[in-house]
Amino acid sequence: MQMADLDHVTAVLSAPDPYPHDRPGRTRDDAVRWIEWQERNYAEHDFGLWVVEAHDGTFVGDCGLTMQDVEGTPHVEVGYHVMPEQRRRGYASEAARGVRDCAAAHGVEHLIALIRHENLPSQGVARSLGMEVERTAFVHGTDALVFGMRLHRP
Repeated sequence: MQMADLDHVTAVLSAPDPYPHDRPGRTRDDAVRWIEWQERNYAEHDFGLWVVEAHDGTFVGDCGLTMQDVEGTPHVEVGYHVMPEQRRRGYASEAARGVRDCAAAHGVEHLIALIRHENLPSQGVARSLGMEVERTAFVHGTDALVFGMRLHRP
C-alpha cells in the first residue's frame, strides 16, 4: 500500500460498514494517515496491509498484518476491509488465508483479529481461518472480540 493507492484506500475506508455503528465516516485525510501507518508498519515490522485486487484488476479492498496493542500487550493482527460491492464473494477469506499462511511461514506464532461484536461477516472470516474467540478487550475506544489462533510453520 502506498500513496498512489490513496483514491482506493479512501473509498474502502469511507464505505459503509457491514453493520450499524456510531463511528463517524472516514475522510481522505484519514486515508492519508492510514497509508502513512502502513508505511511505518513496513519500516518497523516488515509487514502491513496490502491492496487487494481481483484477477481482472478491480480494487477489492485491503488485507494484511498490523501490530495492535491489546490492553498493553502487542499482538500481530490480520485485518481486512472490502468494498461493499465486492462483499460476500469470498475475497476477504481468500486474502486473509494467504496472509495467515505468510505469517506462519515467517515465524508468527499467534495471530489475532479484533472484531466488533456486531460485525458478524468479519467474525465469519476469522472463523474460516480457524480462529476462535479468546476474550473481549477494550481496544480503539470500544469493546471488541479478540479472535485468535496459534500458527504452525508449513
